[in-house]
Amino acid sequence: MRVAVLTAAIIAVLAPSVASAKQPPPAQWATVNLCDTLKRPDTIGIRASMPGTPKGAHMAMRFRVQYKGDDGWQDVKGASSGWQRAGIASGLPAESGWSFSFAHPSSPVVLRGMVQLRWRKGATVVRQAELPTEPGHRSSAGADPASYSVATCTLGS
Repeated sequence: MRVAVLTAAIIAVLAPSVASAKQPPPAQWATVNLCDTLKRPDTIGIRASMPGTPKGAHMAMRFRVQYKGDDGWQDVKGASSGWQRAGIASGLPAESGWSFSFAHPSSPVVLRGMVQLRWRKGATVVRQAELPTEPGHRSSAGADPASYSVATCTLGS
């Protein structure tokens, strides 16, 4: 009886960690996947992923750049991709990205991306979200170097 109780207690403690280890990576994220490289100087690349649900919805993303000022994060005037089609939801996540190039700044400036996600069925918006860029996401394309993923990008340093 003691062995059965001990075994049950061990399983109860370990079960949540085993379950969380099998969780797929989040389908909704945004990251900086390119920042001022030799091939793309003074450029920030932003990549995002959005869940492919509800099925049949038209998915779209809008990429923007913000700079860190004395009053917090502010939009960079004119640094918006406009709405970009990301496909029709089929149950699988969709990824897309956009790059922005700037004149070389005279002093360092810290940038981040903001990505708006939108799902529509006909003229009705059925879901929407807005995400700042964050580190730790493997994108399927465009990262330089490969697997590069950070929250912010400093130009002019």
